[in-house]
Amino acid sequence: MIFNVYDSSTLSEAFGIDMNSVDGLGTGAGWGRVAPGRSSASHQHDETEFFVIVSGRGEFVVDGRRLPAAPGTVALFEPFESHVLENTGDDDLVFLTQYWRDAGRALASARNAGRKSFGERPVFVFSTPPTPNGDLHLGHLSGPYLGADVFVRHQRMTGADAWHLTGSDDYQSYVPAAARAEGREPAETAAHYSAEIARTLSLMDISPDQYTVTDADAAYRPGLQDFFSRVLASGTARLQEADALFDAESGQYLYEVDVKGGCPGCGSGTSGNICEECGEPNTVTDLAEPVSTRSAAAPRRAPLSRWTVPLHSLREDVGAHHRLGRVPARLRELSDRLFRRPSLDIPISHPASWGVPPAEKDVEGQVIWVWPEMSYGFLHGIQNLGSRLGKNWKAAEPHQDWKIVHFFGYDNSFYHSILYPALYRMAFPGWTPDIDYHVNEFYLLEGSKFSTSRRHAIWGKEILNAGSVDAVRYFLARTRPEGTRTNFQRAAYESALNDTLIGTWQSWLNDLGSRVAKRYGGRAPDAGNWTPEHSAFLSRLGARLDAVTGALGPDGFSLNQAAAELDALVADTVRFARQESLTAETAGWEDETRTAIALELAAARLLAHAAAPVMPRFAAALAGALGLTVPDEWPSTVELLAPGSEIRLTDAVFFRPTPAPTPVHAGPRLGPWLAHQVRTVLQLPDDEPVNSLNLHQLGMGSLQAVTLQYQILEALDVDLSLEELLGSQDVDALASLIEERAEASALAALTEAEIR
Repeated sequence: MIFNVYDSSTLSEAFGIDMNSVDGLGTGAGWGRVAPGRSSASHQHDETEFFVIVSGRGEFVVDGRRLPAAPGTVALFEPFESHVLENTGDDDLVFLTQYWRDAGRALASARNAGRKSFGERPVFVFSTPPTPNGDLHLGHLSGPYLGADVFVRHQRMTGADAWHLTGSDDYQSYVPAAARAEGREPAETAAHYSAEIARTLSLMDISPDQYTVTDADAAYRPGLQDFFSRVLASGTARLQEADALFDAESGQYLYEVDVKGGCPGCGSGTSGNICEECGEPNTVTDLAEPVSTRSAAAPRRAPLSRWTVPLHSLREDVGAHHRLGRVPARLRELSDRLFRRPSLDIPISHPASWGVPPAEKDVEGQVIWVWPEMSYGFLHGIQNLGSRLGKNWKAAEPHQDWKIVHFFGYDNSFYHSILYPALYRMAFPGWTPDIDYHVNEFYLLEGSKFSTSRRHAIWGKEILNAGSVDAVRYFLARTRPEGTRTNFQRAAYESALNDTLIGTWQSWLNDLGSRVAKRYGGRAPDAGNWTPEHSAFLSRLGARLDAVTGALGPDGFSLNQAAAELDALVADTVRFARQESLTAETAGWEDETRTAIALELAAARLLAHAAAPVMPRFAAALAGALGLTVPDEWPSTVELLAPGSEIRLTDAVFFRPTPAPTPVHAGPRLGPWLAHQVRTVLQLPDDEPVNSLNLHQLGMGSLQAVTLQYQILEALDVDLSLEELLGSQDVDALASLIEERAEASALAALTEAEIR
């Protein structure tokens, strides 16, 4: 027999608590002790493990759920379930554990979508709030915004309470820089571009559930100041004097956009405070050969007191946080690289006139640095969302059951995955934020970085309209830079549209509709006799469903993989249809042909559901052509269409080729330019004729007319009244009227390329 008694003197530290082993039981086993006020480190492994609580009281935390742990409790953890045991009592919590490997059970757990679901927890999915110093281009859209949108759409189809939150990051230092260049005030610039960003997201079929405009939210400033005061009250942050850089001529404090130099980490050229290449922060004074962007003189150094966080003192807290949620190796490597430094003192306030000053008066003339500010902005967004939904969600009282998911570019990695969890630990020591991170790299345009300043960009409004949005979403999903930098090429996009979406997907669906119309009167046939090839194809469809489910799930989320699986689903079906066509017209094989057609329709049904998060308009249109409602539930299996369902695929148009360039317009000089603005406001195809119609005939309402009115005023300083815009004059006549009223210099400012 084996006889073993708990002995506290034999315990040693493991998983953040005290443990020993019990040998000879045929499985791994041991005694464990959690001291009062302590908890085990969050961890997950491939073994199946169960705990038996012997004495003491506490709680199990399993994938965010809390369960009581009292004497006599047995808890079994499936492979890969993250688990923590907390002691909430006054005495030692003692337990016995056994664990063993079962390869089949581990594989089943890895595949189990139910295990990875969020249950009844609220899921807050954040895309990094864009800086309102310009509109969004495809580089922006391909990253956090498309990623967060697809993630939320899929989670909702699986039954999760998930919301997409973003907004405009108004207090960035880049806003006053843009304002200076445009001759406007920062608040005006932020408001203008915030509205433009919201419109571009809408064109992309991205509709956040919460869009916070920080400078326009009356509750935002006091909430931020309270959060910052909590950070300071933790005792970790301190007022620290250290050297800073100043412009030698104006005395302007230099940080972020106002200074450039060599990154102290990787040597690449960078602006102040963060390096886009290696992701490491800098303190500006450590830049190699710093240069002010405000004057040609070399910057001068001088001491300055700022609120500062000694981030190195929070290394263990950040490490524990990274063991709780989904933290890609790219972020863990960055954290390890940073914490190798002997110290990491990060200023969190800076001298500036644009931003929110701390409530404390220790640093007059300084504002809360906008990047730490964003950590509060996420919580504020949750509070605003909750107030609309009737939920008691407070920024100052974050809940343990909140599941937070961040989508951002690698250049923001330090802030999201290192600085923010440190600030949350300081502000809310009793809160253990459960955050998953999804990071993308840079998206290149024809081999070079997207650049606003160099006009090297494809803006969302240039390419997005009702006819192109799903093709753009598909192509960005297929090519977005998830693990490495990728490249947008116009020719590759056109090829994907014409050869894949139109030439393969749409051609197959149209042909399927024709065959159903010819053989079965436009109604879905019931399956007949099944051959081994039929059952094998059904199995392949099931495998594709499993694969795309995994690609859109929270652990393995990858739009690259999801798009590849949608392509593979169509390719499998086209290959199957080609094989089955050999006997489709042969007498005696009618029952088998019915089965093949039923399976193709099942594949089309599966495509409609599986594509819904990525390509919502296409999915809705395909579902409608199959006699189905708009897909709103994620399929658990492959289903045949109900026999007799009306099929309207024959002439269905899901994708359109890019229209040929518009011929040179012979009318007023501003005719093509104004026509483009009208099409953009009304979301009309690029080839839609508009010049000979008035705005009322084109369906423009008063709110849309106000948008057009503002665009004309901004571009040419011509203020047309709404009565003039919505009157009887056609677009060409309005263009002539604008030309008459515009200054010659304003007309000249519109380049020939823009006018065309």
